[in-house]
Amino acid sequence: MSFLEKLLRAKAFIWTLIILPGLWPVVPFLRHDPTVGADPLKYLLHHLGFVACVLLAAVLALTPLRVIFPHSKPALALNRHRRLIGVGAFVYAALHLATHLVYEGGFGVLASDVKKPFLVTGLIAFTILLVLAVTSLHRLVRALGAKHWKLLHRLAYVAAALAAYHQAAARKLFPMQVLWIFVPLALLEIARIAIRTREASVQKTANT
Repeated sequence: MSFLEKLLRAKAFIWTLIILPGLWPVVPFLRHDPTVGADPLKYLLHHLGFVACVLLAAVLALTPLRVIFPHSKPALALNRHRRLIGVGAFVYAALHLATHLVYEGGFGVLASDVKKPFLVTGLIAFTILLVLAVTSLHRLVRALGAKHWKLLHRLAYVAAALAAYHQAAARKLFPMQVLWIFVPLALLEIARIAIRTREASVQKTANT
Protein backbone atom coordinates (compact mmCIF):
# COMPACT_ATOMS: atom_id res chain seq x y z
CA MET A 1 0.00 0.00 0.00
CA SER A 2 1.47 3.36 -1.07
CA PHE A 3 1.90 6.29 1.29
CA LEU A 4 -0.75 8.28 -0.62
CA GLU A 5 -3.27 5.47 -0.30
CA LYS A 6 -2.57 5.11 3.43
CA LEU A 7 -2.99 8.85 3.86
CA LEU A 8 -6.30 8.94 1.99
CA ARG A 9 -7.62 5.96 3.93
CA ALA A 10 -6.93 7.66 7.27
CA LYS A 11 -10.00 9.30 8.81
CA ALA A 12 -7.80 11.73 10.73
CA PHE A 13 -6.44 13.11 7.46
CA ILE A 14 -9.92 13.51 5.95
CA TRP A 15 -11.14 15.16 9.17
CA THR A 16 -8.25 17.60 8.87
CA LEU A 17 -9.13 18.43 5.26
CA ILE A 18 -12.74 19.07 6.29
CA ILE A 19 -12.01 21.16 9.39
CA LEU A 20 -9.16 23.34 8.11
CA PRO A 21 -11.29 25.37 5.64
CA GLY A 22 -13.59 26.27 8.53
CA LEU A 23 -10.64 27.70 10.45
CA TRP A 24 -9.21 29.57 7.47
CA PRO A 25 -11.14 32.86 8.06
CA VAL A 26 -9.23 33.27 11.33
CA VAL A 27 -6.06 33.98 9.31
CA PRO A 28 -7.26 37.09 7.41
CA PHE A 29 -9.04 38.33 10.55
CA LEU A 30 -5.80 38.20 12.54
CA ARG A 31 -3.83 39.78 9.71
CA HIS A 32 -6.47 42.51 9.22
CA ASP A 33 -6.59 41.50 5.58
CA PRO A 34 -8.42 44.11 3.45
CA THR A 35 -10.17 41.32 1.53
CA VAL A 36 -12.32 40.78 4.61
CA GLY A 37 -13.53 44.34 4.22
CA ALA A 38 -15.64 46.30 6.65
CA ASP A 39 -18.12 43.44 7.03
CA PRO A 40 -16.33 40.36 8.42
CA LEU A 41 -19.59 38.55 9.20
CA LYS A 42 -20.60 38.75 5.55
CA TYR A 43 -17.17 37.43 4.60
CA LEU A 44 -17.67 34.49 6.98
CA LEU A 45 -21.18 33.89 5.60
CA HIS A 46 -19.92 33.60 2.03
CA HIS A 47 -16.92 31.51 3.08
CA LEU A 48 -19.04 28.92 4.90
CA GLY A 49 -21.40 28.63 1.93
CA PHE A 50 -18.43 28.23 -0.40
CA VAL A 51 -16.92 25.40 1.69
CA ALA A 52 -20.30 23.65 1.93
CA CYS A 53 -20.56 23.69 -1.88
CA VAL A 54 -16.98 22.44 -2.30
CA LEU A 55 -17.60 19.47 0.02
CA LEU A 56 -20.93 18.68 -1.64
CA ALA A 57 -19.29 18.69 -5.08
CA ALA A 58 -16.39 16.62 -3.71
CA VAL A 59 -18.59 13.86 -2.32
CA LEU A 60 -20.60 13.70 -5.56
CA ALA A 61 -17.37 13.54 -7.58
CA LEU A 62 -16.24 10.36 -5.81
CA THR A 63 -18.60 8.04 -7.72
CA PRO A 64 -17.62 9.21 -11.24
CA LEU A 65 -13.94 9.11 -10.23
CA ARG A 66 -14.38 5.50 -9.14
CA VAL A 67 -16.08 4.68 -12.46
CA ILE A 68 -13.55 6.55 -14.61
CA PHE A 69 -10.57 5.14 -12.68
CA PRO A 70 -11.80 1.74 -11.46
CA HIS A 71 -8.30 0.51 -10.62
CA SER A 72 -7.12 3.68 -8.92
CA LYS A 73 -6.36 2.90 -5.29
CA PRO A 74 -6.48 6.58 -4.22
CA ALA A 75 -9.98 6.90 -5.73
CA LEU A 76 -11.12 3.76 -3.93
CA ALA A 77 -9.55 5.00 -0.69
CA LEU A 78 -11.41 8.30 -0.92
CA ASN A 79 -14.71 6.49 -1.49
CA ARG A 80 -14.41 5.06 2.02
CA HIS A 81 -15.13 8.55 3.36
CA ARG A 82 -18.24 9.43 1.35
CA ARG A 83 -20.46 9.59 4.43
CA LEU A 84 -17.99 11.69 6.41
CA ILE A 85 -17.52 14.21 3.61
CA GLY A 86 -21.28 14.39 3.01
CA VAL A 87 -21.99 15.09 6.67
CA GLY A 88 -19.21 17.69 6.58
CA ALA A 89 -21.04 19.45 3.72
CA PHE A 90 -24.22 19.49 5.83
CA VAL A 91 -22.41 20.91 8.88
CA TYR A 92 -20.96 23.77 6.84
CA ALA A 93 -24.38 24.40 5.29
CA ALA A 94 -25.88 24.56 8.79
CA LEU A 95 -23.19 27.02 9.90
CA HIS A 96 -23.85 29.05 6.75
CA LEU A 97 -27.58 29.20 7.57
CA ALA A 98 -26.90 30.09 11.21
CA THR A 99 -24.55 32.89 10.14
CA HIS A 100 -27.18 34.17 7.71
CA LEU A 101 -29.74 34.33 10.52
CA VAL A 102 -27.33 36.31 12.70
CA TYR A 103 -26.33 38.58 9.82
CA GLU A 104 -29.90 39.33 8.70
CA GLY A 105 -31.44 39.59 12.17
CA GLY A 106 -33.15 36.29 12.93
CA PHE A 107 -36.03 34.12 11.78
CA GLY A 108 -38.43 37.06 11.40
CA VAL A 109 -36.39 38.62 8.62
CA LEU A 110 -35.87 35.20 7.03
CA ALA A 111 -39.64 34.60 7.00
CA SER A 112 -40.27 37.96 5.37
CA ASP A 113 -37.60 37.38 2.70
CA VAL A 114 -38.27 33.70 2.09
CA LYS A 115 -39.93 34.36 -1.25
CA LYS A 116 -36.63 35.47 -2.74
CA PRO A 117 -35.49 32.75 -5.19
CA PHE A 118 -31.97 32.49 -3.78
CA LEU A 119 -33.34 31.96 -0.26
CA VAL A 120 -35.92 29.38 -1.34
CA THR A 121 -33.36 27.33 -3.24
CA GLY A 122 -30.87 27.60 -0.38
CA LEU A 123 -33.41 26.43 2.19
CA ILE A 124 -34.53 23.51 0.01
CA ALA A 125 -30.91 22.48 -0.55
CA PHE A 126 -30.27 22.68 3.20
CA THR A 127 -33.39 20.59 3.94
CA ILE A 128 -32.21 17.90 1.53
CA LEU A 129 -28.75 17.85 3.13
CA LEU A 130 -30.38 17.60 6.56
CA VAL A 131 -32.42 14.57 5.48
CA LEU A 132 -29.38 12.93 3.91
CA ALA A 133 -27.25 13.57 7.00
CA VAL A 134 -29.87 12.07 9.33
CA THR A 135 -30.40 9.03 7.13
CA SER A 136 -26.66 8.41 7.05
CA LEU A 137 -26.94 6.85 10.51
CA HIS A 138 -26.31 3.10 10.37
CA ARG A 139 -29.65 2.29 11.98
CA LEU A 140 -31.62 4.30 9.43
CA VAL A 141 -29.62 2.86 6.53
CA ARG A 142 -30.71 -0.62 7.65
CA ALA A 143 -34.30 0.53 8.23
CA LEU A 144 -34.61 2.08 4.78
CA GLY A 145 -32.93 -0.78 2.96
CA ALA A 146 -30.15 -0.39 0.41
CA LYS A 147 -32.44 0.27 -2.56
CA HIS A 148 -34.55 2.98 -0.92
CA TRP A 149 -31.53 4.54 0.80
CA LYS A 150 -29.66 4.82 -2.50
CA LEU A 151 -32.71 6.30 -4.22
CA LEU A 152 -33.16 8.86 -1.43
CA HIS A 153 -29.52 9.90 -1.49
CA ARG A 154 -29.69 10.68 -5.19
CA LEU A 155 -31.38 13.87 -3.99
CA ALA A 156 -27.84 15.07 -3.33
CA TYR A 157 -27.66 15.92 -7.05
CA VAL A 158 -30.78 18.07 -6.66
CA ALA A 159 -29.18 19.76 -3.65
CA ALA A 160 -26.04 20.46 -5.71
CA ALA A 161 -28.05 22.07 -8.52
CA LEU A 162 -29.99 24.20 -6.03
CA ALA A 163 -26.80 25.15 -4.19
CA ALA A 164 -25.18 26.24 -7.45
CA TYR A 165 -28.14 28.50 -8.23
CA HIS A 166 -28.22 29.77 -4.64
CA GLN A 167 -24.54 30.72 -4.75
CA ALA A 168 -24.92 32.42 -8.13
CA ALA A 169 -28.12 34.33 -7.31
CA ALA A 170 -27.13 35.42 -3.81
CA ARG A 171 -24.69 38.05 -5.09
CA LYS A 172 -25.06 40.97 -7.46
CA LEU A 173 -22.06 39.80 -9.46
CA PHE A 174 -21.88 36.20 -10.67
CA PRO A 175 -19.25 34.44 -8.54
CA MET A 176 -16.82 32.52 -10.73
CA GLN A 177 -16.40 30.09 -7.81
CA VAL A 178 -19.70 28.49 -8.87
CA LEU A 179 -18.12 27.47 -12.17
CA TRP A 180 -14.90 26.32 -10.51
CA ILE A 181 -16.87 24.06 -8.17
CA PHE A 182 -19.67 22.65 -10.30
CA VAL A 183 -18.39 22.56 -13.90
CA PRO A 184 -15.73 19.90 -13.09
CA LEU A 185 -18.44 17.89 -11.31
CA ALA A 186 -20.71 18.14 -14.37
CA LEU A 187 -17.88 17.00 -16.66
CA LEU A 188 -17.12 14.03 -14.41
CA GLU A 189 -20.79 13.03 -14.41
CA ILE A 190 -20.94 13.25 -18.20
CA ALA A 191 -17.86 11.04 -18.44
CA ARG A 192 -19.38 8.55 -15.97
CA ILE A 193 -22.63 8.35 -17.97
CA ALA A 194 -20.67 7.88 -21.21
CA ILE A 195 -18.64 5.02 -19.70
CA ARG A 196 -21.71 3.31 -18.24
CA THR A 197 -23.55 3.67 -21.56
CA ARG A 198 -20.61 2.15 -23.45
CA GLU A 199 -20.35 -0.73 -20.95
CA ALA A 200 -24.06 -1.42 -21.27
CA SER A 201 -23.76 -1.41 -25.08
CA VAL A 202 -20.82 -3.82 -24.98
CA GLN A 203 -22.68 -6.11 -22.59
CA LYS A 204 -25.77 -6.06 -24.80
CA THR A 205 -23.68 -6.92 -27.85
CA ALA A 206 -21.99 -9.78 -25.98
CA ASN A 207 -25.35 -11.25 -24.99
CA THR A 208 -26.73 -11.25 -28.55
